[in-house]
Amino acid sequence: MRSTTYSRTTHETDIKIDLDLDGTGLYDNETGVGFFDHMLDQFARHSLIDVKIRCVGDLQIDDHHTVEDVGIAIGQALNQAVGDKLGINRYGSCLLPMDDALVRVSLDLSGRSFLTWNVDLPTSKIGTFDTELVREFFQAFASHGGITLHVDMLHGINSHHIVEATFKSVARALRIALELDARSLNAVPSTKGVL
Repeated sequence: MRSTTYSRTTHETDIKIDLDLDGTGLYDNETGVGFFDHMLDQFARHSLIDVKIRCVGDLQIDDHHTVEDVGIAIGQALNQAVGDKLGINRYGSCLLPMDDALVRVSLDLSGRSFLTWNVDLPTSKIGTFDTELVREFFQAFASHGGITLHVDMLHGINSHHIVEATFKSVARALRIALELDARSLNAVPSTKGVL
């Protein structure tokens, strides 16, 4: 069973995550940051990973620690849930349109963390949410999930659409990478024999 419960507590955040990689996209996310919760819901729905997150963070300072630490925790929980990566596709990609926005994502569950980020958000805020935190989230997620992640915005004029397309595209690519390959269920997808 590819599921886990993961907890992470620091002086800045207290996080608990339940993940089921073989879910149906159910979500129940409460971080105290409304727009971020909306994006986490999109992530769950489009990856078909069941996600429940509870985070209490130092929002009296700002949203930074909450968003970054949730990225760290999701990456670590994902790594824990996928285990030895036996039988997974490993690679995934998605080209996703959302109105004016077009975002391309390619990823590799290689165990080697790397982020290429070519996303130019036209505004510094979406409501009260600092748009620079989107990159912080994906940097933390890739670093702690052992993921090589390439994100390219090809078009876009609306920050909300661009960010939402990014979360959905990463989710769709992750869904493909995590799926089990019926032709190779008993093998790690690497000539090294380990990822």
